[in-house]
Amino acid sequence: MSLYANNYPTPKFLTFIPQFAGMKSLLTAILVFVLIISRAQPLSDAKQQYASIGNFILENGQVIYDCTIGYRTYGILNAGRSNAIVCPTWFTGTAKDEEGLMAGNLIDTTKYYAILVDALGDGYSSSPGNSTRQPRLQFPVFSIRDMVESQYKMLTEKLNIHHLAAVMGLSMGGMQSFQWAVSHPGFMDKVIPIVGSPQLTSNDLLLWNGELEAMERDTAYHNGNYTGHPAITPVTIIHRLAISSPTYMAENIKRDSFTVWFDAVKTSGGFDWNNWHRQLEAMIKDDVTQPAGGPLEDAAKKVTAKMLIITSKQDHMVNPIPATKFAAMVHAQMLELDNNCGHLAPGCEMDKVLGAVKAFLAE
Repeated sequence: MSLYANNYPTPKFLTFIPQFAGMKSLLTAILVFVLIISRAQPLSDAKQQYASIGNFILENGQVIYDCTIGYRTYGILNAGRSNAIVCPTWFTGTAKDEEGLMAGNLIDTTKYYAILVDALGDGYSSSPGNSTRQPRLQFPVFSIRDMVESQYKMLTEKLNIHHLAAVMGLSMGGMQSFQWAVSHPGFMDKVIPIVGSPQLTSNDLLLWNGELEAMERDTAYHNGNYTGHPAITPVTIIHRLAISSPTYMAENIKRDSFTVWFDAVKTSGGFDWNNWHRQLEAMIKDDVTQPAGGPLEDAAKKVTAKMLIITSKQDHMVNPIPATKFAAMVHAQMLELDNNCGHLAPGCEMDKVLGAVKAFLAE
């Protein structure tokens, strides 16, 4: 269930970007996605699969015991095992959530083998919410780099895939894409981060630390030992405030319907709060210059894959400045979306995104 589903009916196709789900008054976004889904490639019901990678040692020295990585696949792996495209999940998203966008639109599954990989902490891969040995906040703190290394281990040791056509991800999936480009530069031909970042800005850190503090201070959270799924209202309000732009909100959420909309936002939920907590911590540490440190230019020098970097000029959730600078450093192709949808910009200009991605992959 998408985090932002609430008591509004949610068409299935809206759930592939969870921040849209349930917001029926965002008519522009809905109309865009109606057009997208009408021309999407038909998807088979890909089964949820799991790969056990054993005890996984994190970069902080802690261990996820009996670590499992979830994934779904679409298309056919070629004889050379080289046509795979890996798509890591966005914040609070799952492989199931993103199939309509990635496998149904951005990736031609008649040509490529799409592997949608559940990031650590999403409730399918090993997470605080599904671990019996390390439940809740006993689950160790992990990083974006750990997400990538767990995926690399799964691909090479369990799926026998040693080269990728591309890595592509949206939002936190974009952060993982940047990390893939730096950590394993020769492993893929192309990398496509969409509204992601190689390194958080102070504004990003303010947002994500604000959400973390709001969660930890909420009495309903009980330091991770909550019961049921309480509404942790300050977190959902902060998140919703940052996800679009003030203009987008003013144009799409009318004053006379605000109370109903706001009540729905406050009670929205479905994603395990401890999973949210650990994924938040991972994003807060997002920085491709680590662990070696040094300037962003040094990390960029490691990149050998071709890159298409897609940003949103008015993104209030993941600031586009580091991605834009990184694009210049690696001589990447760049698509800057300039609309008032904020972090949701790709959904509001999906035709442009689809065209750029398909042209880039076809090169």
